[in-house]
Amino acid sequence: MSYQNWAGNFTYSATEMIKPESVEHLQRLVKEHRKIKVSGSGHTFNSITDTDGIFVSLRHWNRMLELNEERGTVTVEGGITYGELCAELAVTDYALHNLASLPHITVAGAAATGTHGSGSRNGSLAAAVEAVELVDANGELHTFSRGDAEFAGVVVNLGALGIVTKLTLKVVPAYSVRQFVYENLPLSQLEANAAGIFAGAYSVSLFTDWQQPRFHQVWTKCREEDGASYAGHADYYGALPATAPLHPLPNMQAENCTEQLGRPGMWHERLAHFRMEFTPSAGKELQSEYLMSREHVYQAALAVHRLREHLEPILFVGEVRTIDADDLWLSPFRDQPSVAFHFTWRDDWQAVERVLPLLEEALAPFNARPHWGKLFTVPADVLQGQFDKLPQFRKLIDKYDPDGKFSNEFLDTYIRAARK
Repeated sequence: MSYQNWAGNFTYSATEMIKPESVEHLQRLVKEHRKIKVSGSGHTFNSITDTDGIFVSLRHWNRMLELNEERGTVTVEGGITYGELCAELAVTDYALHNLASLPHITVAGAAATGTHGSGSRNGSLAAAVEAVELVDANGELHTFSRGDAEFAGVVVNLGALGIVTKLTLKVVPAYSVRQFVYENLPLSQLEANAAGIFAGAYSVSLFTDWQQPRFHQVWTKCREEDGASYAGHADYYGALPATAPLHPLPNMQAENCTEQLGRPGMWHERLAHFRMEFTPSAGKELQSEYLMSREHVYQAALAVHRLREHLEPILFVGEVRTIDADDLWLSPFRDQPSVAFHFTWRDDWQAVERVLPLLEEALAPFNARPHWGKLFTVPADVLQGQFDKLPQFRKLIDKYDPDGKFSNEFLDTYIRAARK
């Protein structure tokens, strides 16, 4: 049997999927097999989760194990998705600080690849991690907690160190959110007002096809206790309020999007762009994303806009949003408040592959780091030079997976190479 990722653009080499019944069963599987990986939710677009050994599925390990109110944490099993965790937290007085655009992804997979939500003062999803439990290549169980010497290297682990069985996340008091969408923000507003635009709400996303010098939609997600959010803005830096719910992709119905027009809802009903019960985004698509220091947002936007003729035939939509800095070794946001340039492509890899080098060349002056789980063509030596803690991370590999049981072509090329 063959397995594909969520988008259907990648067929994995593994031909067997095993669902371990317990941690002890998982430990035995790891010991017994030469190559092994977790399949996760399949929402990566490249070969980072591939293996020519066996897949294990932890999707049935999807429980919220403990809510510790004294410490302000929640502990979950390694296969739980954000949608499932939100459903559990919804009946408590607690919440997560942020969510990605899609609630369908697993918590462990999002942390391992440095996946993020949005908000100038909000860290990535991995930034909420307080502890990680994983099984290493010898089948031994380890727990890493915030403050431990290796913790910052283990959180964004790219699946290179072991199989995550549990995660503990920081939680915050539950909150309500209103979502307002605005139309037609001039790109030129980023030159002088980028900080204000992205700080104008708890979470802000700018959408564009890059064909005009403007963003066709601005999605703002405002915590209800922020007084300015109650009625929204009559004018958002030149963008005007939408009068009906909108989908980020023009000509698509908004029914699968989270509620807009300022209708209040709990955090888990608004922070993601798409509802759990619907097919996210365009469905069959490809994705790329590049992350850089926030100071470069205007010049980077101009550079992307100059490529509009190359983008037009293959781009569904682009999204620009901000993320706060963190201290995690392989995080794209390490030590820099960041801006993300996201691209949702048509399902045409040959065409996308021709355009990516042009896009990466245009963004190279800004030291743009690609998202680990999306499509890119950045050379390995360039990518390795963008992460100063990579030598220390390789030492973790030598310690927890010296023979490459969890490795694959992607990790051998971009991470394990030149580790001696």
